Amino acid sequence: MILEEIKEILADHFEITPGSIDGETLLVDDLGAGELDLADIAMDIEDQYSVEVTEEALEGLKTVEDIVLFIEENVD
Repeated sequence: MILEEIKEILADHFEITPGSIDGETLLVDDLGAGELDLADIAMDIEDQYSVEVTEEALEGLKTVEDIVLFIEENVD
């Protein structure tokens, strides 16, 4: 469920279809995310899941699966 929600967030942000994203999709290399994109995505995650994405945590989020695991580990 979280994976599907993250795919929707990323698809909306990058204006692509959710079906073109999977757990192994790399945020920078595959989606072309820059620093501002990553900050926007972090804010979307914070808003949707009520978690804080620190700068240090954001640096560790390389794939879509990394985002899912981060959310699973930090949501109450």
